[in-house]
Amino acid sequence: MNSYKIIGKNKVNGEISISGNKNAALPLIAASLLTDKEIILKNIPNIADVDTMLYLLQLLGSSVKRENNNTVIIKSGNRKNVLIDKKVDLIRGSILFLGPLLAFFKNIELAPPGGDIIGLRRLDTHFSGFITMGASCEIGENGNLKVSRDILKASDIFLEEASVTATENIIMLASLTEGISIIRNAACEPHIQDLCKMLNLMGCKIDGIGSNLLKIQGLKQLNGCSYTISSDYMETGSYIGLAAATKGELLLHNVNYQSIRVLEPGFNKLGIDLIKLGNNDLLVPTKQGRIIKKSFDLKINKIDDAPWPGFPADLLSILTVTATQMKGTILLHEKMFESRMYFVDWLIRMGADIILCDPHRVLINGPSNLNGAVVSSPDVRAGMALVIASACSEGESIINNIYQIERGYENLEFKLKSIGVDITKIV
Repeated sequence: MNSYKIIGKNKVNGEISISGNKNAALPLIAASLLTDKEIILKNIPNIADVDTMLYLLQLLGSSVKRENNNTVIIKSGNRKNVLIDKKVDLIRGSILFLGPLLAFFKNIELAPPGGDIIGLRRLDTHFSGFITMGASCEIGENGNLKVSRDILKASDIFLEEASVTATENIIMLASLTEGISIIRNAACEPHIQDLCKMLNLMGCKIDGIGSNLLKIQGLKQLNGCSYTISSDYMETGSYIGLAAATKGELLLHNVNYQSIRVLEPGFNKLGIDLIKLGNNDLLVPTKQGRIIKKSFDLKINKIDDAPWPGFPADLLSILTVTATQMKGTILLHEKMFESRMYFVDWLIRMGADIILCDPHRVLINGPSNLNGAVVSSPDVRAGMALVIASACSEGESIINNIYQIERGYENLEFKLKSIGVDITKIV
């Protein structure tokens, strides 16, 4: 299994171009099944999760051609209604094939999806949406997901939780279900907005993009299109954290300013300010306050995650390690997944002053002098947080299970070396 060796205590300095949004690429790949026409996806990140999703798409009968590292041409038509393969378990995004396939087949069988180990991730919201539209759903004795239907009907759907992948699945199914479907309490993250915009280019009419109330005019068939994926605000937030934690300076290109507005309050509470330079450039300057702000009544401050446009749950791992290098105390509250914050045990091993209050809350006192250690990445974002911690640490760190990190970060080793991180990939 591959590892990273990182020698810490180098300030990062330089420029990074932000890649396309991984969490947008996966549903857009699945949405290519909705048409027999050609779909061209541009600014698609060249990462392991995209490779896996494209591999599974080919198993379903689509042709895939890479025009270059960041452009993919897809043509579907000879679809299959069964997807049983060990690689289904590698990514959570494999669940996104259900909606498009249900638009064409009366019976579907899909191996259970995998992905990050961050706690229980139920499928109930997917299933309840499908059932409202006329399907029946079950999990077979072998664990496979089985969905069947007779006639689909446009529906008014209320989601019991603002699930990102459930919203995407139902949007895709509704786009080929004639009539007007309404999704209430829909998730509205930037990657969902990308999906809606692409479907509109394909001929579907979706109103309410960016809100939690979507109105979808379904059609009998959709057209092909060319779509450029928006930049990855998760990657942007990760490099902001890296620059801040190492006391370095980074100029980030291809930044989505609208997405960054959601991240700014969290970093501001840690004493980190960002400078927008225009032309989608963002500067993380060396000169920072680096003092954790107290609340207005001078109590310990708190950052918690929430559905969009709240602070993204995925970036709390990045804020956690960044906070260890700031002066002061802060409470981080991860409300969505009961296992995500357990990675702080690795940070504590490295010397961080962190109290794990319970599975959802950590109290961080900084700044801490971190020391290199042998650690292991449990998921994409916690893995990147360990990279940042290693870059701040005295001495050598070894990060194992880096497959989890490379699932979500394009050309990570190259990008880190280009800005001064002493990193070597051990194969």
